[in-house]
Amino acid sequence: MPRTHHYAVSVSWTGNRGNGTSGYRDFDRDHTIAADGPPRILGSSDPAFRGDASRWNPEQLLVASLSECHMLWYLHLCADAGAVVTNYTDDARGTMAEDGAGGRFTEVTLAPRVTVAESRMVDTALALHEAAHERCFIANSVNFPVRHEPTVIAAA
Repeated sequence: MPRTHHYAVSVSWTGNRGNGTSGYRDFDRDHTIAADGPPRILGSSDPAFRGDASRWNPEQLLVASLSECHMLWYLHLCADAGAVVTNYTDDARGTMAEDGAGGRFTEVTLAPRVTVAESRMVDTALALHEAAHERCFIANSVNFPVRHEPTVIAAA
């Protein structure tokens, strides 16, 4: 029988300036995202939609979730394969297009930069990005392409 996992979060709007949603420009998009255990995330909408640029927006969180999921699978697979990763950073980027019905993501590109302990590990480490993508829970759940532009180098 397949295992199931459940995730509970609480999103609370904090942007009532005193008159609720009496007009489109009369409220802030600020909110908090909470779950048992981790610290709260301060959220808002994208500044293009009257949000606060100093807070996380849902679009950024979606791109971050894809990047995190890929990284965690990748590190797991590298450990299993004996490719010792000593550094990993990803400058992920996503594109969303608006249309008359709203908007949707058209793609996300992950650009991980990985350092491995030895030059003999580079080819294995590079190939494992595809395996990580195939296993990523979040990438398997979205309806747009998630592309990869990995770079792997050996430590000096």
